[in-house]
Amino acid sequence: MQKMAKHHVFVSFHHGNDQGYKDTLVTWAEEKDVFIDDSVEMGEIPEDWDAQKIRTYIRDNHLKSSKVTILLVGTETKNRKHVDWELFSSMYDGTVNKKSGIIVIMLPSTDCHLHTLPRKSDKETILPEERNWISINSFDDYKRRYPYMPDRIIDNLLKSGVNIAVINWSDLTDWMGLLCDEGADKLRQLIENAYDDRASNDYDLTRPMRMRNS
Repeated sequence: MQKMAKHHVFVSFHHGNDQGYKDTLVTWAEEKDVFIDDSVEMGEIPEDWDAQKIRTYIRDNHLKSSKVTILLVGTETKNRKHVDWELFSSMYDGTVNKKSGIIVIMLPSTDCHLHTLPRKSDKETILPEERNWISINSFDDYKRRYPYMPDRIIDNLLKSGVNIAVINWSDLTDWMGLLCDEGADKLRQLIENAYDDRASNDYDLTRPMRMRNS
């Protein structure tokens, strides 16, 4: 694959469970020159801030420079209010801070082996061995397919005019489970496509922001 520009990326994840995967991804991205990390650090946002203040802080201090959000999905990610706020802020098209493209990476803890790739070119280059692509047209079908996926992402996988790619951590690793050069090429391509799609994505923001963890 052709080498592409390195973009600023915001990584959203469950800090309590999946910090190690985030750190590994960022270190690898730096080594392979894949993206520049603009994520929120653990403990950076006070628990007593209201939703509007948090959304504004995330957009003004992190998403202002990032153009793509990578969501790492583990077994409890969908229940975390900070993750939902970060997703909402990534999708919200503000006057100054514009919306971002989004990529989802399913972590090994979810035991997921399924994919969603909206672009034909991605199907052909990222998963050329996959032949049985199907269309999913209901919320319940997506929930069965991706039981750990945040509802806000499912809303937008169903939304016409929104491109969100879903891959697995294993798609980026070699036979030893190590993040590899081929995986770097795949992620770089997905980031470039998400960057290109960000302005045209017509996100569904009707779901209320999560106010508590569950």
